[in-house]
Amino acid sequence: MSADLVARIVAFLAMHHVLSLATHGREGPHAANLFYAHDGLALFWVSDPDTRHSREIEADQRVAVTVAGDHTDFSDIQGVQLTGTAACIASAERRAWHLSQLATRYPFLKRLANAQPALQAAYARAAVYRFEPTRAVLIDNTKGFGHKETLDMSAGLET
Repeated sequence: MSADLVARIVAFLAMHHVLSLATHGREGPHAANLFYAHDGLALFWVSDPDTRHSREIEADQRVAVTVAGDHTDFSDIQGVQLTGTAACIASAERRAWHLSQLATRYPFLKRLANAQPALQAAYARAAVYRFEPTRAVLIDNTKGFGHKETLDMSAGLET
């Protein structure tokens, strides 16, 4: 695996804040946008366990994720496409660490302690999910239309 490509993907993830999560269930494919934080290439977020995407992760952990900026010219498009698995974090210690990382990245989460009781209750009920990629594709049209660099973590290969 190329350390340079991993570093560029991690830097890209650090510059953005919203991922698009794709799941699949009995109702067909589904996508949801979520705030995220990252631990290297791993991504994590909070979500109500009763949402469609959370229920579908519970049934099938295989998911896809994209992170991209918003551009009006195709030649400026950059993004990351990831496939892998997501799961709810059960360990209280791991959950606390992930929540602290999210609160560091998003200061508004620290203010929930002083928020309305309904909002506090909803956040306390939220589950923490972690995505571990098995494949990452860095898209960079600034280097030419359709320019892609791929990491296959399952095989440790770069293409």
